[in-house]
Amino acid sequence: MSSPAANFDELDLFVWEGKADILDRIARCMASFDVEVIRADGMPPPHQEQGVALRPSVAIISVTVIDGGGLAHATELLQGMPVIWVAAGSRERDSRTYPPEYLHVLPYDFTCAELRTMVAKLVRQLRAREVAPQPPDVLVAHSDAMKALLAEVNAFSDCDHSVLVRGETGVGKERIAQQLHLGHQRYGKGAFVAVNCGAIPDGLFESLFFGHTKGSFTGAVHAHRGYFEQATGGTLFLDEIGDLPRYQQVKLLRVLEDNAVTRLGATAPVRVDFRLVAATNRNLREMVASGEFRADLFYRLAVIELHVPSLEERGEIDKIAIFKALLTNVLGDELEALGETPHWLSDAVAETYFPGNVRQLRNLAERVGVIARQLHSWDQNLIQRAIALTRGTPAPAASASNGMNGSGGGVGSIDGSADRKGWNSSERNRIIAALEINDWKRQDTAQYLGISRKVLWEKMRKYQILDGEPGIPEEQ
Repeated sequence: MSSPAANFDELDLFVWEGKADILDRIARCMASFDVEVIRADGMPPPHQEQGVALRPSVAIISVTVIDGGGLAHATELLQGMPVIWVAAGSRERDSRTYPPEYLHVLPYDFTCAELRTMVAKLVRQLRAREVAPQPPDVLVAHSDAMKALLAEVNAFSDCDHSVLVRGETGVGKERIAQQLHLGHQRYGKGAFVAVNCGAIPDGLFESLFFGHTKGSFTGAVHAHRGYFEQATGGTLFLDEIGDLPRYQQVKLLRVLEDNAVTRLGATAPVRVDFRLVAATNRNLREMVASGEFRADLFYRLAVIELHVPSLEERGEIDKIAIFKALLTNVLGDELEALGETPHWLSDAVAETYFPGNVRQLRNLAERVGVIARQLHSWDQNLIQRAIALTRGTPAPAASASNGMNGSGGGVGSIDGSADRKGWNSSERNRIIAALEINDWKRQDTAQYLGISRKVLWEKMRKYQILDGEPGIPEEQ
């Protein structure tokens, strides 16, 4: 069982172990990476020479340091480092044990997989701190997922075929539609007409989309060009296409087939020529299967399909970059007087799960911006209260291996209770000891334990035993 590749570039781990025996285990877990593990108990603060930047650093602190009165010394050494707390099982969830801004907690019997995942996550946050704010009109794309999407947008923007843009609510599907519009040599010179299909009043579909002539019905005092005509020569963007009633879907399909519309009250059709981009946060394939959405319309819409990743899929760097851009938009010139966005705020944004994606992140940026502007400071108490209100929805579960690539989506703090159900610590240590005796050779170890190689592999997977995994001593 090998560990997924991690992206640790010249990292220092400062370890305050207090009375806990964790330093050697941490060193063994990180031995295969370019990581220096430093025992920090009693050492002076790291010195930064002029013109020479310190290496990225993460602190790992045992709660026994608090019991021994060494927290003040540790705090002096931290200098903005993100912190991982190591706690005994009985104190793992007692938030009163730790300073409130320290949210990353590992159990005393942490595994190498858990440690590496959390360290990788904090390294990403360290890198995200260095991201410079971008103008609000620039599309942020630091993550691999977003770079891949923009590559597809560039590839397909200058073609005439319809595009279906999929993604959760608030991810910025309309921004992608605008990029597709601007990238088309011919249609990009025309209008971009955006329509929310979920907000069309009953009985007004024909008038709004097809238009009407003067006097065609009571109140029609002027002729009106519908959305299809308005978009001619440009792009028609139909947002929330999954909310379009079935009886209206067939009318849309007819226009796409004929490239012509007839206004209400008129007899002669009008030719239309536009590029159609539709967006939805629903699964249209399932809707087709259930009969809620017409299959023939789906096939006309989904010639090209693009998926817009959520903020969780984009990861911490994109989250913080977008937040800083939005904050710059709210504060304007006042941001310079306030100074750089504090690390604790950037880290809190990276930690937060936003089910409403960029739209919800914009709400938080506006709240924080108003607080900072009115109080002329980054008031930690009020801002943390605003963040707490945002954190009403827990993040979806993520596996321990997902955080190892250094570029993917965010990974929540390790919660060992779910994965460790049914664990036997003695058996785990016995397997590790047998692996060490047999130089980590699986077949020899299985024979030594009197089990098959398959059973050994299953137990290693169950107990998250990676190559070189240290045994876990009894709790202190």
